[in-house]
Amino acid sequence: MIEIADPIFKPDNQNSVVKPLLMTHGTMECRNLTESRKFLEEFLGMECVRHNPDGMHARCGMKFSIVCLQTEKPMNKLTILNHWGLDVATKEEVDAAHRAAIEMQDKYKIKSITDPIMRHGIYSFYLEDLDGNFWEIEYYDGGSVHEDAFDFGDRFEE
Repeated sequence: MIEIADPIFKPDNQNSVVKPLLMTHGTMECRNLTESRKFLEEFLGMECVRHNPDGMHARCGMKFSIVCLQTEKPMNKLTILNHWGLDVATKEEVDAAHRAAIEMQDKYKIKSITDPIMRHGIYSFYLEDLDGNFWEIEYYDGGSVHEDAFDFGDRFEE
């Protein structure tokens, strides 16, 4: 199993206006917390806790969570560019997750599934969940996309 070497680091923000300790959460909308929780826990392997009648936190592997907020109003339309990424340990795990997504599409109300492909050094596929949120299941041969993105630093000038 691949592990993140140090999931917490001291931010280099002494010159910024706000000096946060860490990024704690992001948000996404969902229609039904019970159904969304089932998908997040059973299919994606995330840990969920219900913190109020219309909201729950979901997390996986780091001190960052997604706050899932149940809404009755029409939800914002997202595209595949607005996605959440989940790293797995091998290319074979991507393929297995893809097969499972196809087999369990009706059970978890998965709306769409792309084919796995190699793109920008990452082997992955995307799926759209019952709430219109997109998820990328990915394998990166370098270990952790997150670690390398910051270790490599800026590659392009503004």
